[in-house]
Amino acid sequence: MKDQNGWRRNLAVLWLGTFIAGMGFSEIMPFLSLYVDQLGTFTKGQLTIYSGVTYAVTFFVIAIVSPLWGQLADRKGRKLMLLRSSAGMAIVIALMGLVHNIWMLILLRFLQGLCAGYIPNASALIATETPKAKSGSALGILTTGYVSGNLIGPILGGALAAIFSIRMTFFITGFLLAVVFFLSLFLVHEHFTPIPRAKMQSTKEVFASFKSARAIIILLISTMLIQMGNNSITPILSLYVRELMSHTANLTIVAGIIAALPGISTLVSAPQLGRLGDRIGTEKVLMGGFIFAVLMYFPQGFVSTVGMLGVLRFMIGISDGALFPTVQTLLVKNSPVNVTGRVFSWNQSFQALGSMLGSLLGGFVSNLFDYRGVFIFTAIALAADFLLVYIGIPSTRFHFHASNSESSN
Repeated sequence: MKDQNGWRRNLAVLWLGTFIAGMGFSEIMPFLSLYVDQLGTFTKGQLTIYSGVTYAVTFFVIAIVSPLWGQLADRKGRKLMLLRSSAGMAIVIALMGLVHNIWMLILLRFLQGLCAGYIPNASALIATETPKAKSGSALGILTTGYVSGNLIGPILGGALAAIFSIRMTFFITGFLLAVVFFLSLFLVHEHFTPIPRAKMQSTKEVFASFKSARAIIILLISTMLIQMGNNSITPILSLYVRELMSHTANLTIVAGIIAALPGISTLVSAPQLGRLGDRIGTEKVLMGGFIFAVLMYFPQGFVSTVGMLGVLRFMIGISDGALFPTVQTLLVKNSPVNVTGRVFSWNQSFQALGSMLGSLLGGFVSNLFDYRGVFIFTAIALAADFLLVYIGIPSTRFHFHASNSESSN
């Protein structure tokens, strides 16, 4: 029998675990290309290519192997996957501080992709151990852990690199992820009954067990498109800020603040929107999040000042706080408990694909239509996602029209 308060303890511990993991993952990203530059004598073009490959190879591997880890999670338990991921990441990232050529770094970034999975397995464990009526708010709270870590990580990573060195930062990050391993090992508890390999459902059987296989597919595609929208902005944001500023003094500080604003508002809004979804319906929050995101992305392509851009970027964080947790909650509600790990691993694969596509399409669109075109492209992509969910998942239509009827009375 489950401990009635056990899910609260798991949530507290995994919030801290995802916070440290998010901080560890993000603190090496700001200077990764600078580290590549230290590993050889490259032309500008070579540096761009090697930096891009070093960044993308991790997401490529995650997209491929996540379903395999998800299947293992459903057979062996989500806690084991938390331990696998945190221990593997601690070792691999620490080893990055020892490399002396680009190919070793790329290899370790490849292995980093193989070790990924802490965040989705933390989400899956919380989803399965939390009462259904509380799952939306619990996942919303868990989201703030990773988002908070992502906010602090780049600032901490930059400070550590400046005080010590880039290489030392990899060792410190490895140590932090080792802390995550021990937190997960001793403080996370899972009520899990192992499923023998012979009784494991095939992918076809898993899809047959869903309330609506079409809804699951559409939600996975939505994860990809939402992440693609976020990542299409990332490569050009600092360049867009430079274009809007009349001078370049304090450019990196201003760009950093603008980049951090969505995370701050997601941190504040995600738990509130999760509780709202538990009360009025997750579908209503999801559809409202899509509409709000489209309305906030379009004007970003037409702003004339950094201040206006900052306000709109802050608002985007609110839509992220609505979209990511609600998609996860609907995946839980439409999936049997025994395949939750696999479903969340698929979700991670689609998120990784979105990260890859966003980076590639953001650069492509900005070359064709300037930086402003990226924001308009993202708004159109999310509008298309709204229509896909509205048409493909009947429950969202019911809740959406019910909401409109209530507001008109």
